[in-house]
Amino acid sequence: MAGKLAYERFYWFHGRIKAKNYPNAKTLAEHFEISQKQAQRDIEFIRDRLCAPLLFNQCRRGYEYTDGSYELPPVWFNEEELLALCLALRLSAAIPDKKLKKFLHELMEKFLHFRSAAFSPGLEEIEDKISMKNIEYYRVDETIFRHVVSALFRKQAIMIRYRTPYTGEETQRIVLPLHLLCYMGNWHLIAFCSLKGELRDFALSRIREIQSVAHRIDLPDHLSSIKDYLRKDFGLMKSSVEAVEVCLRFTPEVSEWISEQIWHRNQKISPNDDGSTCLRFPVEDFREVRREILRYGAQVEVLSPQELRQEVKKEIKKMGKIYQ
Repeated sequence: MAGKLAYERFYWFHGRIKAKNYPNAKTLAEHFEISQKQAQRDIEFIRDRLCAPLLFNQCRRGYEYTDGSYELPPVWFNEEELLALCLALRLSAAIPDKKLKKFLHELMEKFLHFRSAAFSPGLEEIEDKISMKNIEYYRVDETIFRHVVSALFRKQAIMIRYRTPYTGEETQRIVLPLHLLCYMGNWHLIAFCSLKGELRDFALSRIREIQSVAHRIDLPDHLSSIKDYLRKDFGLMKSSVEAVEVCLRFTPEVSEWISEQIWHRNQKISPNDDGSTCLRFPVEDFREVRREILRYGAQVEVLSPQELRQEVKKEIKKMGKIYQ
């Protein structure tokens, strides 16, 4: 509460400066019925911690700003809000842009200075208590990442040269960025592709060149929403066929782990009498889910569809030849 009252004093003082009333420690103390020493400490806090361009005008015997555009940041955090911000800061480790992360840390440092309360951790304490570790993540060029983020929020079309890993083909196309997703260690741009006339998923690690273009792209009325595009089926890989339900049976040894996992928002998990677990969810493209199935080795069996079962079976035979 004391911190909020202090911030009220800061805003009153700021308002008097903006109104060219040239407030000082005496007027601040009289208005809020505090000591002049406390008022002077408040003014020093505004100058030193909130970076206000304060200048004492000897003729007016009060303060003014050397930069009239300065505004006090409208920030006050309760404990829950500050904890959420601390968590968001540490999760930013997934951002492949050192410059943006540096700006975020500096912004967080300012926010922590703004808060005047008993509970106010420093950045070093936050880093000691919360961390995130990525493995098998994909390299993304920092310049490309920053360009994509900028185009996304500016609603600006971009030209990209994109390499498809399955065929090795490189194509040049103009796209309108609509959504940025970090999925299993890889950053993906969901964009409307003018070449294909529909939504497409582009892995940022596969963009070889990027530049802004003065090209207007009007989205068609029939375009699916981004949420529907992302939530429809397992993973991000799409195909022209309709989604089918996959049913996997996991052995008792891993059933408890599987029951804790979310593979799809509409998944169905059912325990069996022998301790095994069946997991069902829709899939449109088998390539991604096949890799996930093979991670569990002999602890999972594909019950359906038959096409996926055969694909996994063929892959296991190929693996067997390697280890003969």
